[in-house]
Amino acid sequence: MSERELRFEQRMSDTEALMWSIEKDPWFNASAGSISVLDRPLDMRTFRRRIRAAVVEIPRLRERVVPGFGRLSPPAWAPDDEFDFDHHVRHVTLPEPGTLRDLYDLATRIYEDPFDRTRPLWQFVVIDGVEGGRGALLLKIHHSVTDGIGAVRLAEHYMDVQRRVRAGAEVDLEAVVAGAAHHAADAKESGGDRATSLLSTAGRSAVHLVRRQAGMARRALGEAMLWTADPMRAVEVGSDVVHTTRSTVRELTGESAHGGSPLWHERSRRRHLEAIRVPLDELKAGGHALGGSVNDAFVTATVNAAIAYHEAHGVSLERLNLSFVVSTREDSAIGGNSFTPTTFSAPATPMTLPERFTEIQRRMAERRADIRGAGALSGLAGVANLLPTSVVTRVARDRAATQDFATSNLRAAPFTMYVGGAKVLWGVPLGPVAGTAANITAISYDGGMDIGILSDPAAIERPDELRGHLEDALGEIMATSAPVIDLTEGAGSVPS
Repeated sequence: MSERELRFEQRMSDTEALMWSIEKDPWFNASAGSISVLDRPLDMRTFRRRIRAAVVEIPRLRERVVPGFGRLSPPAWAPDDEFDFDHHVRHVTLPEPGTLRDLYDLATRIYEDPFDRTRPLWQFVVIDGVEGGRGALLLKIHHSVTDGIGAVRLAEHYMDVQRRVRAGAEVDLEAVVAGAAHHAADAKESGGDRATSLLSTAGRSAVHLVRRQAGMARRALGEAMLWTADPMRAVEVGSDVVHTTRSTVRELTGESAHGGSPLWHERSRRRHLEAIRVPLDELKAGGHALGGSVNDAFVTATVNAAIAYHEAHGVSLERLNLSFVVSTREDSAIGGNSFTPTTFSAPATPMTLPERFTEIQRRMAERRADIRGAGALSGLAGVANLLPTSVVTRVARDRAATQDFATSNLRAAPFTMYVGGAKVLWGVPLGPVAGTAANITAISYDGGMDIGILSDPAAIERPDELRGHLEDALGEIMATSAPVIDLTEGAGSVPS
């Protein structure tokens, strides 16, 4: 890994700080993660050695969050001088019979538990006893550490392209932690947690805030000076401002802030997980036959599945409110967050599959075109972080309650991977529900698209029915370019 790829900022961005503070409300658990289902239990000795090496190489894995000073500066990251490797890497065995349903329920219970906010924000759980002689690996990581793309890149530190590999030399992790301990006090002071004096901490925080505002003013002045040489630049900047303002207003009060499902209106802190695997090439072909991408096909299938669920329960809809994620990442770093969640309303009235596909594709393209730079969320987060957390969470609850579900689509290795000598059969992504009724995240791996449906059972009372409707909707799209695929057996469906 290059130095650029291991770059981590000392302080959270405004967006990361918002995710960190808002999860004081349990609705907004900002954890993400994945389950890797393995053909056999992994070798614990090899896996521990690989993760210990990763912790040495990636400082963020041994750093904890340090609060900023009041609202003047975002939280900082500081070395955890009490870092306990065994707290973060655990080993359990499922009780018999160890079905996939047992595995998913265990993973959900672990996911629901909030992180200890005084420790680094990640955890691996190695799980043995999965039926059929299989094993599993659960990764749980806080979204303030990295986004989905960063988590996929993190996997390169503990996954391999062949079953038999050398475990690598043992590292002296304890010495590395001890060596960083003498820097911890200064780092904590810079974050505002502990300082030699309250005045010095306040001064540092105020300087940080002034620099941030001065940077914005400097950029604005520089733009204005360029207008004399290029009058059209002012028009372009004005257009950007209009786009940003429109996007921000839409995020706060736009069309998707109204209506939505009358059936999925309850919310809780509980979660339920379902999983699906479908052939990636066939879904791509179906999307292409309909005139779009695999992501267009995936999102259209989620909408059709939600509509079918409501119809089965005697509820008719005019529209569904959902979101998709646009990556703004321009580097290959592991850490940090570079994405913009973008909301829109999808039509739920009767349509043919090609009609709904085309309309959803059009609306997503319009919303994607509105994104400038880091997107509207970054600007909103900067303002929200200056407000009391109770105010922000109340507004966020009101807003999230109008959102029916969130979607995300990631790419992983297109070939077979191994971890600790075990083959990864499929993965199940766990995306933050964040006050919506469900998060439906897809990740492409080794010729398949693996889909995790993490839902709030207070909203979606029959998540197994939603999974069945999504399987049917994906099958309908794939059938536009291939024979109908039976998703109840073989590679087309993951048992639940």
